[in-house]
Amino acid sequence: MRIGHPSPGTQLVLSGVTARYDDKVVLNEVSLTVKPGEKAGVIGDNGSGKSTLLRLLSGRRRPDNGSVTVTAPGGIGYLAQTLDLPATALAGDAIDVALADLRDLERRIRRAELGLSDATPAELAHYAALVARFEAREGYRADTRVEIALAALGLPGLDRDLPLDLLSGGQRARLALAATLAAAPEVLLLDEPTNDLDDQAVAWLENHLRAFSGTLVVVTHDRLFLERVTSTVVEVDHDLRTVRRHGDGYRGFLAAKAAARARWAREHEEWRTEVTRQEELAESQARRLAAIPRKAPAAFSGAGAFRARSRAHGAMSRVRGARERLRRLHLHPVPPPPQPLRFSAPLATTGAGDLLVELTDVRVGERLHLESLRLRPGARLLVTGPNGAGKTTLLRVLAGELAPDSGTVRGVPRVGHLRQHGGLTYEGGTLLEAFAAGRPGDPAEHADALLALGLFRAAQLASPVDALSPGLRRRLELARMVSEPADLLLLDEPTNHLSPDLMDDLEDALAAYEGALVIVTHDRRIRAGFAGSRLELRAGRAERPGRRPRPAALPAAPARP
Repeated sequence: MRIGHPSPGTQLVLSGVTARYDDKVVLNEVSLTVKPGEKAGVIGDNGSGKSTLLRLLSGRRRPDNGSVTVTAPGGIGYLAQTLDLPATALAGDAIDVALADLRDLERRIRRAELGLSDATPAELAHYAALVARFEAREGYRADTRVEIALAALGLPGLDRDLPLDLLSGGQRARLALAATLAAAPEVLLLDEPTNDLDDQAVAWLENHLRAFSGTLVVVTHDRLFLERVTSTVVEVDHDLRTVRRHGDGYRGFLAAKAAARARWAREHEEWRTEVTRQEELAESQARRLAAIPRKAPAAFSGAGAFRARSRAHGAMSRVRGARERLRRLHLHPVPPPPQPLRFSAPLATTGAGDLLVELTDVRVGERLHLESLRLRPGARLLVTGPNGAGKTTLLRVLAGELAPDSGTVRGVPRVGHLRQHGGLTYEGGTLLEAFAAGRPGDPAEHADALLALGLFRAAQLASPVDALSPGLRRRLELARMVSEPADLLLLDEPTNHLSPDLMDDLEDALAAYEGALVIVTHDRRIRAGFAGSRLELRAGRAERPGRRPRPAALPAAPARP
């Protein structure tokens, strides 16, 4: 068995698994098989059960119903989103947890060596098997691999005696990832491994996992990562609480989604056509029935009266049949597929050469210093810079939510602002009431407009806002934005808590938007394909915006199916 290579007995199988937290069912009768050597990407809305699926496969959680069969003679490496260690633990403790299998194997080898002088054939065979397993995973190089991975992930020469509470959350995540990869198991279960990584570190991780010959199951929202690393996409359906497999990686997933939407549109059109046909049939037969006398005049013979009643009886049967078919059609309607997301701009009141907003020598404490910024109608600006450089502060100034300590801001237009950590302040009430807040009429009058966006099901409209997951709150914020015209869109990490397919829909909506756009994002696909100006902020100051070529290492997005 080569390092990381799946052994013949490797199995990852879920059969009829149900998982719940208190009374909430997260996964319902899920069956899934991950083949040896397969690289599967797990996607879905925030809170849909992706992390629960990984915990089931890792053995950290038992199913409430059904069975989980996981066999991996070459070991399992599991990366959670957070380290489950006390703050008093050291960096070396986190490494030892990830290398626990190898550490245990090494201890068993040392104990077996003590009795080799008088060992039985069976004991010698057992010792040989332990050594073979250790050497297959190159256990003697594990600590060297840790150092290599730490350096590649931005933590070179990390002191193993350093307390974890002196590391930031991102540093702890990178430490755990480095140690998990260094363990060289045959099965890797990784939960959002690209979080807190810069582009260089993500590129190293992608290369490492492409070369990995074992079995990989990875939860990620990174679409470029999915495209470059995975061969299968497992979609966790938040509504149905089940999973669907899509072959041919992320491209295959997009193709399947496009085909499903086309099929939905076709079925809706067929339903509408049949409704129209049955309505016309019922109407025509009703007219025909009305033209037939109920009985023959007295001068006619009995045979004539019988013929009239027969014709009336046939027309009446056809009317009843058409109306019954209409009733069944309306009992089982096929609604139209959701409308594509679309941001709308008000009717132009300024020329293309006019300014929407202008900032001059703006300062906000130590967070932001910007000499000048001018935005014209239709402008596109990508704001970049490290954490704390003032990106969110700049968007708040542009939105008119934050007055600068000095400098001037002119011409704040009608703004749509999607905040990084959510801006929904409507407390209490339902999802529908939050969507309709501040809009004329009864909330129920806005239900059709909200459902037409395809972001929610009808049953969710009565859900309390306070109980919504971060992903559903993000959808609600998006729904309010796309239904209100704006001259300027300010988007601060807009892909947070969104599933990859909804990110694609958001990109399409932004491409069609005719107003001005300022965006802050860590999403590599958006940054790679961004066609516009870029402004880099650096610790209280900014480089003037200008057009820059796309990074060569990040190709443009593939054509959507």
